[in-house]
Amino acid sequence: MTRQRILQIGSLTGSPTANAELAERYDVVKLWETADPLAFLRDHCQDIEVVTTSAVHGCTAQVIAALPKLRAICSWGVGYDSIDIAAAQARGVLVSNTPDVLNDCVADLAWGLLLACSRRIAWGDRYVRTNHWENKIGSLPLGTRVSGKKLGIVGLGRIGEAIARRGAGFDMQVAYHNRSPRPDVAYPYHASLIDLAAWSDFLVIATVGGPSTRNLINEPVLRALGPTGMVVNIARGSVIDEPAMVRLLSDGSLGAAALDVFAHEPKVPDALKEMNNVVLMPHVASATNETRRAMLDTLLENLASFCATSAVLNPVTTH
Repeated sequence: MTRQRILQIGSLTGSPTANAELAERYDVVKLWETADPLAFLRDHCQDIEVVTTSAVHGCTAQVIAALPKLRAICSWGVGYDSIDIAAAQARGVLVSNTPDVLNDCVADLAWGLLLACSRRIAWGDRYVRTNHWENKIGSLPLGTRVSGKKLGIVGLGRIGEAIARRGAGFDMQVAYHNRSPRPDVAYPYHASLIDLAAWSDFLVIATVGGPSTRNLINEPVLRALGPTGMVVNIARGSVIDEPAMVRLLSDGSLGAAALDVFAHEPKVPDALKEMNNVVLMPHVASATNETRRAMLDTLLENLASFCATSAVLNPVTTH
């Protein structure tokens, strides 16, 4: 039986078996191995109906335009800001992602970052490893209590809700900001981001990326969070005005930051690396064995569904 031919934009190295399992099921064209991708698409991929990609590799309008028979883009990951959704929709091309399966692990890391930063865990680890404790060199500054504080969430979607539920275990007050209030939740809604930041002790960013949220967390919002406040970002680096954040952290106008994502990944501002009031991670919120397996399974299910029925199980819809 002839296998479906699909185009893979980039290597799915975040899932150890993904490339091999795709190759077992499909006739995979590896675009990332070509010297001139657009020329290769023009010369060799005019029959391609399905593209698989990830939030890292995305799918540009140029690629979509170069594939006249394209009908579906199946992405590994929940974020889709690197896929030109407008170009896909204009052509009637379906786009799918892998939602829900990573909610808990992303929320877990958000809380790991929050606790690590507020209780100086990463700093304390460095303090012990460098023998400063043993040799009585200086002391570790006092941290900040988490329990009973105010937790503001920007973006109360699936992941935001999972973060909020964990806040209840710390006896925290929880409030949120969305484009519009949600009638199905009891958490207080703040229409103004500045008001939410001023109210919050901890501000966790869990909104979508892309042009609509670029620099949403700007200097006025960060100033409202203040010299004792902490911002936690597990969304997209583009959501925060990164230069403003670095400047405010440097001069003490913002208390702390715990970050899994950055504006120009994998480039991280050198100033952040020197700050002890900052915790940094390399965009690994979903990086557990369980979640990466579930993400791959969901990608494979979307591909299989499209090949069998011309429909995907997890379509991306925008409003």
